[in-house]
Amino acid sequence: MLNADALQQLRQLKTDIEATKVVFPGTIKATNGRFGFVALDDGRDLFLPPEEMQKVLPGDRVQVTEQPGDNGKTQAAIDELLETRLTTFVGKYLVKGKGHFVVPETPGINRWIFIPPQKRLNAEPDDFIYCEIIRHPIKDGKGQAGIRRILGKANQPGIERAFTLATFDLEDAWPAAVDNQANSLSEDAIANDTVAREDRTERPYVTIDSPNTQDMDDALLAEPNATGWTLSVAIADPTALIKQGSPAELLARERATAIYFPGEPRPMLPDAISTRLCSLMPEVNRLALICDVQVNNDGSLGDYSFHQAVIHSKGKLSYDLVANVIEGREDDDTRALSAEVLNSLDQLHQVASVLRKWRSRHALMGAERQEFRMRLDENRRIRQIDPSVQNEAHRLVEECMIAANRSVANFLTRQGQGLFIQHPGLREDRADNIRTLLKTYATELADVDPTSPEGFKTLMRQTDLPAAEIPIKAVVSRQLARAELSFTPAPHQGMGLEAYTTFTSPLRKFSDFYVHRLLKSVLWQQPLKVLTNAELEQLQAAQIKARQAANSLETWLKCDFAKQLGNANLTGVISRTIPAGFFVRLDINGLEGFVNCKSLEGKFSFDPVTLRLKGKKRFFQIEQAVTVTLAGVDDERKQINFNLVEPAQDEPQTPA
Repeated sequence: MLNADALQQLRQLKTDIEATKVVFPGTIKATNGRFGFVALDDGRDLFLPPEEMQKVLPGDRVQVTEQPGDNGKTQAAIDELLETRLTTFVGKYLVKGKGHFVVPETPGINRWIFIPPQKRLNAEPDDFIYCEIIRHPIKDGKGQAGIRRILGKANQPGIERAFTLATFDLEDAWPAAVDNQANSLSEDAIANDTVAREDRTERPYVTIDSPNTQDMDDALLAEPNATGWTLSVAIADPTALIKQGSPAELLARERATAIYFPGEPRPMLPDAISTRLCSLMPEVNRLALICDVQVNNDGSLGDYSFHQAVIHSKGKLSYDLVANVIEGREDDDTRALSAEVLNSLDQLHQVASVLRKWRSRHALMGAERQEFRMRLDENRRIRQIDPSVQNEAHRLVEECMIAANRSVANFLTRQGQGLFIQHPGLREDRADNIRTLLKTYATELADVDPTSPEGFKTLMRQTDLPAAEIPIKAVVSRQLARAELSFTPAPHQGMGLEAYTTFTSPLRKFSDFYVHRLLKSVLWQQPLKVLTNAELEQLQAAQIKARQAANSLETWLKCDFAKQLGNANLTGVISRTIPAGFFVRLDINGLEGFVNCKSLEGKFSFDPVTLRLKGKKRFFQIEQAVTVTLAGVDDERKQINFNLVEPAQDEPQTPA
């Protein structure tokens, strides 16, 4: 038995050890296995063995000590939890003996988590559940969770959407304050705001959109003049009805964007606002913020002006109907259009044509890729996937929107304030690889600086390079940075423009809604609560999360649909390559699946310059045509897997 002096000495020794211990702050990075890593603030990654990984959750901020591992390399040991960021997650309810657990479906949580009796909400085995961490595992590796909400069962119609919303912590219902605000608005609110506005109700504006679209943001009109045309782009004006700082505006900023989930979107604004009172519906008066811009005969833009107005759309026209008018195909619907609408459509087509020619010469055009449309069944799962045809009407609307947005960007740049979309072009960490690619496979472009706006534009215009075996434009396109919101103008290299913003979708995107507030502040001295840097970061993060949620749900539905592919040979092109294999995009329906190098004969190495997978006898390259069959669907990882169909023996092999 230790006496008091010995105990005091032990306490002092422990204190001395703690005082001299070297700890490093970092963030937990999970893997698909039971181990993980700590991304230290000093830039290093330390291995975290399974027994230590049990004490933490993905994204935790921790302090660790550095210790020798069994293999001679250093590894981390958890010293202290600084902050936990993962507070909620989704999973499946599991009963094992007398234990009740949640099996998390959040990446990186590779363990069952115990649910105490008072936190089970009468869940049943295999229920999908939305949970919160009620006891962090930092002390002993044994965390606990409580069920917040039972989402439903695996075969329940719409469970995929409910599960995705919970996964990304996205609320679907409108808060009472927002609901009350939306329901308090009426046609009287529109009538009360028309007095001080320009009356354009007699002008032949029309909307052009998909037949089932209800939240119509824009209406168009074009009239010829001595040097070209006046293009008039009328945009829905929700900022006229939604008071600044009101619950609806605050929630719109939080949601950031409408999410177009297959079958059932999640809107940014309540239906009373987005699909009724602010939607530019035909044959009713609606408030609009209008950009009139001079389009010259060569497609360049001239003077522009902005107007608060009232319009009275003369028709909700589908893309197919407008395409029929443009291409001279008559039917009952085209013959029903008035002469003034037909004339405006003709002028709009001419405007769009010269705008497109100007962009092809002076800016950059986005590559037109085959798109597909999912059709869902009564269970909200994919029934079939059809090609979505982009016609001249789609291009017409696109060019008009870009012209109006360019005008707004130019105006805000001159004012020295605004909200812009900048695109830096190449990722910084890929620039040297692209330089090597050009020096090796496109020597005539070797002196081009791919990181400068002009250099990037020059590079992306070169679509027919002599070294045809390397699809340089496709390789470059896979290594671009993400476009970002910014308070200061900067080049949008992806579009080849000096500055760009968007104001044409205020019912669907809060950034556009805010640009409306900016314009009204400058032009008509309306009050403006300026976004802070922190709020801009939150807005961008919310946009990214919304995009991830939409992609996640689509991937789940596509994986379920892919199980119907059977054993048929399917043609496609390689869309992406990684060291472990390559992804193939099917020609018939756009589904993407993975071909693992382990399923191929021989060994392959990945070339980060050409993005090729090289073997002794062949290679695999982006945009290469291949034939595959379904190998299966990994439901846990939500991944479609393919097997490559090898060419017959008498067919030529691709040389290495």
